[in-house]
Amino acid sequence: MAKLKDIAKACKSKNAGPFDITLDIMFDDASLYERARATGVISAALIARLYGVDEDEVLFTEYPPALAWKATLPRPVASGAIGDVDVYGAQQHAPLLDIEVPL
Repeated sequence: MAKLKDIAKACKSKNAGPFDITLDIMFDDASLYERARATGVISAALIARLYGVDEDEVLFTEYPPALAWKATLPRPVASGAIGDVDVYGAQQHAPLLDIEVPL
């Protein structure tokens, strides 16, 4: 098993408006990306489980030309609202880092 943080070029998060977060997983090696993609581990179901939302709330996109995946999901608290701990959504990628991919 390989952890995503050890095989991906980048895992990042950012606001997608005040009510949503976008997660990006990017590779810089086409062969490694295709091997990871073939496992089916990185999916809307996994993102939903990691972030505690319903799978139907996750807009999940594979984008092979860019060797990437993108997922957009609702924020638990609106950006800047009372209780928000990450106004820019830039620290929400941490759960992605320890995803185990059976290469």
